Amino acid sequence: MAILASAALYAIGVSRIHRGGGHWPVSRTVFFVVAGLGSWAVVSFGFLGTYSEELRLAFTTRIALLLFVVPALMVLGRPVELARRSLGPRGAARLERVLSSWIVRVTGNAAFATLFAALAFCVFLTPLAGLLRVSPIAEPAIGILVPAIGLLFALPLVENSAARSTLFITAEFLLAFVELVLDAIPGVLMRLNDGILDGVGPGIASGVSAVASQALPGWWPNPLHDQHLAGDLLWFIAEIADVPILILLFVRWSRLDRRDAKKMDALSDDEMDALTREHLDRRG
Repeated sequence: MAILASAALYAIGVSRIHRGGGHWPVSRTVFFVVAGLGSWAVVSFGFLGTYSEELRLAFTTRIALLLFVVPALMVLGRPVELARRSLGPRGAARLERVLSSWIVRVTGNAAFATLFAALAFCVFLTPLAGLLRVSPIAEPAIGILVPAIGLLFALPLVENSAARSTLFITAEFLLAFVELVLDAIPGVLMRLNDGILDGVGPGIASGVSAVASQALPGWWPNPLHDQHLAGDLLWFIAEIADVPILILLFVRWSRLDRRDAKKMDALSDDEMDALTREHLDRRG
């Protein structure tokens, strides 16, 4: 339902722009619907969604993809820009208030994303992961809440870069390198640990009875191997997902640096002298 609702809202926005005489690139619609919502559907209803309750590797990989990959692909469709152009003056003003709110400012920086992702992945090292995996309530909710949280991280990076300074982008860029290490720690610990970390026994973890377990396919891993595979995939996805963020932050830093350089070049000699004196006064 969430996927269909997202597609419907996006289609309504595109329709409003066209009715108003505007134009919305088809490529952005394809990115949002096919790449973004399509990947969401594949992760939710494909192998990972089907075996998420039974296999740790499916559960862990599903959450990592829903947190990193699916929101990143959805953002390529520029949904915030679509909302700005289709909501009208009042709706756009409300949207800007939301984008300038403290929660968006906090979640839309690399420092918060780094800490949150590292803490969220540490859940896989505790019995809470097993409870979430076999819970009939928590498991379906993950498919909606995790992409929503991922969008809180991804949208400000792409849609709200004008509010960032060059110094702030530089700090985010450096923190993103720290994230390369922090995100890998839970996956490495899952891979190296020889005990079942989530505390779920083989009978519960497989979701089948002892008699039915005899019909499992030959590739079905035992609990410990399942945990090791989950750690490998979590480590891989977390590291790969950081690369686009680093590229995006570098592009944003370059653009802001060129913008600031143009502003400085546009100043007259008197204005430059005044700025220099002001800077020296603050220093001394």
